[in-house]
Amino acid sequence: MFVLGIDPGLTRCGYGVVTRSDTGKTAVRAVAAGVLETDSELGVDLRLAQLIVDLESLLDEFRPDCVAVERIFFQANARTAVSVAQASGLALATAARRGVPTVQYSPNEVKQSVVGHGGATKAQVAEMVARLCGLDAPPSPPDAADALALAICHLTGQRLHAAIDAAEVRR
Repeated sequence: MFVLGIDPGLTRCGYGVVTRSDTGKTAVRAVAAGVLETDSELGVDLRLAQLIVDLESLLDEFRPDCVAVERIFFQANARTAVSVAQASGLALATAARRGVPTVQYSPNEVKQSVVGHGGATKAQVAEMVARLCGLDAPPSPPDAADALALAICHLTGQRLHAAIDAAEVRR
């Protein structure tokens, strides 16, 4: 199973692709990670159009079984919140148009899943992503590390969620 994690942003949109590890040395294997960037000199419409093209390219290249997107929880800066919400919506809609299931996790849910506590720092998340994936160093930039953490959160929690869903159906 391939999971594509998206840390939404209009200027910098992090992405990370993980799958279950087949080596036994680590729980998951990082397949790819990086950042999609748009030119801040362009209008929002053109930047959003470019982000759609880039997201579609990721879906074409990796053919994920699921896309995990960070849920917008809180932003102190309203302008930032709007652009993050726009990027998040594009990621969800682009995956849905391709028939790829989507899930959303709050930053605290991701931190709890990957580090073990919801108040973890970005550095702690990046370090745990490196450990879980058997990487020599934490992924960089932070947007890529956050996207990998989102994908790891879903991949490692998927079996638990499936078991819970199955138990509810049996009731």
